[in-house]
Amino acid sequence: MLKGLGQLGDMAKMMKQAQELQGKMAEMQDSLNSITVIGESGAGLVKATATAKGELTALDIDPSIFHADEKEVVEDLILAAVKDAQAKAADRSQREMQSLTESMGLPADMNLPF
Repeated sequence: MLKGLGQLGDMAKMMKQAQELQGKMAEMQDSLNSITVIGESGAGLVKATATAKGELTALDIDPSIFHADEKEVVEDLILAAVKDAQAKAADRSQREMQSLTESMGLPADMNLPF
């Protein structure tokens, strides 16, 4: 008569785990705004700072690279530093997500959010 209740209990457990995961993912997304990474180019002459979400927050350029005849070099260094910061931000974000999924007993290679 009450055979199906076992499956309902399993479903309720899964729903609770899904809500827990959703809450932890929201917390992690918020924390990504406070984690910073620094991308560099030109042996540190240009540094780009970004959040782990990839938002560029600062740019530091050594004044020694400013020469009117080397404008394109400066532009390339800036672009390289920004791209490095973005790559580091993506890597950090992915590591944070893997840490979250592993802490919840999910496969490390599981792609979240769904």
